[in-house]
Order: sequence, then C-alpha cells, then structure tokens
Amino acid sequence: MKGKSALRVSFSMLMLIPLFICGVQIGKSQNMITLNQPDNGYRGIWYMNQPSNDEYVYKYSGGLGTYCAKHQSFAVYCDSVKKTFFCYGGTTRDDNRHLLHVVSFYDHTTGTVPRPTILLDKHTDDAHDNPVISVDDAGFIWIFSTSHGTSRPSCIHKSKKPFDIREFELVPATKIENSRQVPMTNFSYMQAWHVPRKGFVCFFTRYNYPAKRTLCFMTSADGVSWSTWTRLACIQEGHYGISSVEKGKAGLIFNYHPEGKGLNWRTNLYYLETSDFGETWQSADGTPIKLPISEVKNPALAHDFEAEGLNVYLKDLRYDAGGNPVALVVTSKGYESGPQNDPRTWMILRWNGQKWEIRPAMCSDNNYDMGSLHIESDGTWRIVAPTETGPQPYNPGGEMALWESRDQGVSWHKAKQMTSNSARNHTYARRPVDAHPEFYAFWADGHGRKPSDSTLYFCNSKGDVRQLPRLMQEETEVPKLLINH
Repeated sequence: MKGKSALRVSFSMLMLIPLFICGVQIGKSQNMITLNQPDNGYRGIWYMNQPSNDEYVYKYSGGLGTYCAKHQSFAVYCDSVKKTFFCYGGTTRDDNRHLLHVVSFYDHTTGTVPRPTILLDKHTDDAHDNPVISVDDAGFIWIFSTSHGTSRPSCIHKSKKPFDIREFELVPATKIENSRQVPMTNFSYMQAWHVPRKGFVCFFTRYNYPAKRTLCFMTSADGVSWSTWTRLACIQEGHYGISSVEKGKAGLIFNYHPEGKGLNWRTNLYYLETSDFGETWQSADGTPIKLPISEVKNPALAHDFEAEGLNVYLKDLRYDAGGNPVALVVTSKGYESGPQNDPRTWMILRWNGQKWEIRPAMCSDNNYDMGSLHIESDGTWRIVAPTETGPQPYNPGGEMALWESRDQGVSWHKAKQMTSNSARNHTYARRPVDAHPEFYAFWADGHGRKPSDSTLYFCNSKGDVRQLPRLMQEETEVPKLLINH
C-alpha cells in the first residue's frame, strides 16, 4: 500500500495513549469510560433534529437507534459461529434520549438473544454519535464510536475474546499525520469494513477539512495503526456519502451541498471506487480520478439531479453479479416534511457497463425513510424499507414493507407488508454484512412527533418480523414473532 502503509505504534506513543479515554484526557469532564455492563433489555434512542414549527414538529425524528444512513454497519453475520453480531444506539432505563453504545448478537442455532452489553455512555442525546460494528478474520468484534462533528471525541473498542460481547477494551488508535503517528480521537459518519486477509478500509467524514463535511478514507492492517487520511471530496460545502466493500471493490456514492444554500439542500449523485486498497481511484467507467474532488462537474458524476431541482437522500450502495455498482436513493423537491415536497421517489441507479441506468422503484412520504438493498446470488433484488404510511404520516418511517425485483430493478412488486397497525413509525432498516436469511434487516420504531420509547426489530428474508425484548427476565430469550394483521 504505497504511501498508505499503517506503521506500528512506537513504544513511546503507547506510553502516551493510555492518558486518553475515547480521546478525552483523564481528569476532564464527561469521560467516556469503557463500561462493559450487561443490560436487562433492548431499548433504542429517540432523537429529533431541527424543530419545524408545523404539524410535523421536527425536520426528522423518531426511534433512531440504527441511524444514520451514513453509518455502516450495524450488524455482521459470522457463519463460523452462526451468529449475527449487532450494535445500536441504546438508552438508559429511565431516559429514552440518553445515548448508550450497546452490543449484542442473535444466535441462529438457538433462535435467542442474550442480555446486551452496554459498552459506554456517550454523554449526549445526539444519535449522530451512534456506533458501528465490524468483525475481523479472527472473530474479534470491533466497535467504532463515532461523533457528530469535532466537539466530542471518538474511539475504537475491540472485544477481548473472539465472538464474545461481554468485555471490550479501548484500542490505542493512531493515524499518520505529517509523517508522524498521532492519536486518532475524532471521526464522523464512520463506515468501517473489514476485508478478509487485508485489514480495514474506512470511509468517514471530517468537518471543516476544508469543506464543512469532507469525505475521507483510511486503511489499517490491524485496526490500531491507521494510514494517512485521504481526502476524497470537498466540493463547496461538502457531502454525505454511503460506501460498500464487496466483489473486490471499495466504492462510495455521495451528493453535495451547494455553496450558500445550507445543509438542507443536497443534490447530485457521484460515484468513486478503488480496487487496490485506496492506491488509485476511478469512476464507474474506469476514468482515473484526481483527489480530492473539488468541482461540481467531474468524471465521478453519475447523474445531475441539480439540473432537475431535486434533493438527493442516500440510502444504499451494492454491486450486481457483474460487479457493477447499484445505488439506492430517494429524491424530493425540498427538505420540509409534508405533501408539498411529494413525490419522495425511491430511485435505482445502476451502472450497466456503459452508462448509468436510472429507474424509479416506489414512493414513500418522508425524505428520511431509510431502507436497504439486497442483491442475492439467484438474481433476486430486495428492498426492506418503511414505504407504507405509518401512524405519524409524513414523519420519518412508517410501516415496513418487503419489495422484490426479478429483473435487476426494472420493476418492483410489494412481496409483503411486514408491519401494520403500529403505534409508532418504524424506520432505518439496516442490512447486515453477509446478511443471513433469518436476520435480514434490523431497525427501530419511535413516535414521529414527540419523544417516546423505541423498540428494536429484525426480519427474515420472507418479511417475518421479530421484536427484541425491552425487558428480559432470563439470560437469553427468543425474540417475539409479530403477527401482522
């Protein structure tokens, strides 16, 4: 990895790093101490962003324990132990807005879940600080505790034993900066992927670096010593991005924030990929890309949604059987909730080897309706998403549905409405890495217009839904199967 080799931490640096707890020096307030405490049930965080002063109350809100779309992944299936390990933004027993980082697993052999482990208290009510998970070749579980901007620290933990959630230890992570190794104590919107026999690749955001939201990339052979941060894109006011690592590629879709229009305007769709661990980057047609991308019109542009006056909300990135990228996005006319910005159109953008094909899939009623795309080896494509109107219409989420396509996204049919008559909107359905058919998507519910409890769920590939227990009486329990009337 020319220019990006992750160097070993020197002995003197190792002596320095223990002075930090998740990037906060011991002695300062709000230390995020590693807790490793068993919880007595599964409870997600409720979160809101930007009061809207209308009937929808907030720009977006709800049960956001598996938020946000730019965090990946929340779950990983490990075939050697027949378990799906997952993490989420949890809460205390008394406060549904107090963020805890929580880790657990679903045992496919027994059909049970254990008491989850509280890894740490993030000392915030901001679900942008939700954790993400990865599992390495040896079965060690890695939790990346991200932060919203630079005002709070970030950190990395690793399980003390393979495939074991009971105890984690802080990783003394460093990065290369100006040819020196320095502690790595802050990152946002982390997307951490482990590549077998190679190590980690991560896409993430750094604020004001120089754009307000600059897309970055880094690698590590061991999860401790990380490479120099590569700036990928910094067009005008910056970006949101979603990545995927599969079929020998690490790829990224992203939009951009035009100068002077503010955070709530995001448009266009761009695509970048690397096949050599970040040595070189190219567009879908193989055109080499010079980094960082800083111009609106550039070879990575997949579609000019700005010319159509549309906002673009990123949902997922996958690769088809031929290794071609497939992007899932939602477009709308504006950021505000409500019918004035309909239609919210789910769009499939697929590179066919020659050009980007763009097709509508279905519609829903909020920009922050979040679902995941599955592309199966038998050619079936599936979307698990809250596309059906829920108890709080035009707020994020709704009732969950399973959609299928047998013609590579040309047409879709609703195979099953997975939830109905719910008290709270379901949202942010997340696809596990190497998803097992019995733990196919993972999400939470929550009231769209006021603080509420938030319960966690998962489904199988047929659309059957199970609810994780909010309060456990036993050490392990079978999640409740929901009967959809």
